[in-house]
Amino acid sequence: MGDYNISPSLDGLQAIFLDLDGTIYLGGKLISGALDFLDRCGEKGVARFFLSNNSSRSTSQYRKKLSVFGIEVEEDEILLSTHDLLSWLGENNVEQTYVVGTKGMCSMLEDVGINTASIEPQYVVLGYDTEVTYEKLVIASEHLHRGVPLVASHPDIVCPSPNGGLPDVGAFLDLFKATTGVDPVHICGKPNPDMILHKITELGFDPARCAMVGDRLYTDMKMAIDSGVISVLVLSGEATRDDVVEFGDGIDLIVDSINALLR
Repeated sequence: MGDYNISPSLDGLQAIFLDLDGTIYLGGKLISGALDFLDRCGEKGVARFFLSNNSSRSTSQYRKKLSVFGIEVEEDEILLSTHDLLSWLGENNVEQTYVVGTKGMCSMLEDVGINTASIEPQYVVLGYDTEVTYEKLVIASEHLHRGVPLVASHPDIVCPSPNGGLPDVGAFLDLFKATTGVDPVHICGKPNPDMILHKITELGFDPARCAMVGDRLYTDMKMAIDSGVISVLVLSGEATRDDVVEFGDGIDLIVDSINALLR
């Protein structure tokens, strides 16, 4: 894994982008030291943003979830794969969709005028649907069979939990591939660099003085490397040190948890 030139103190940092599941909390339990770390962000004047590929909740639902952990955030401090999806749908003038997703995700699309239950959709949209029903899978499959293209909110195969990985969007993509033979025309969310570069550009920050902290190699760390920000892997979630060997070079810093940072 080599030596790392970046200190855990992350001196001179302007902003830090934080994965949630596996980094700030795991399942229903806060990662030890997370609140103290967030206090240090405030003390050092480091802007913090919370990122998640998990498209099962809306920003307001994430605010409530974080509040339960004692973390108070503004909605513009939360960046979801759904935001990246909304940008993509807007760029492609999509207003009619059939969404396999939660009510929370659908509300974010409907708030900007996108129909999420169209009988003549331009796209089938797949999110992390913790409210999935067989009827939804049937309707989506029928649309795909007749040539409606598929777009996904993010590529994660599993959602981490204390009891092991749970089926996420990537697993449902495999289901639709097996059922219909259809692959998505686009997958939003991490590791797309735009997930954080939009915010960095908006704030006028220098990517080299920003950091991405996460527990996943092929989403969090790949996005960090491709974005030109400091890549910080925490071992409190999915990835292990053995996984890093397989991933290869490029990670700037590896720590056990965010408790080690900004000290």
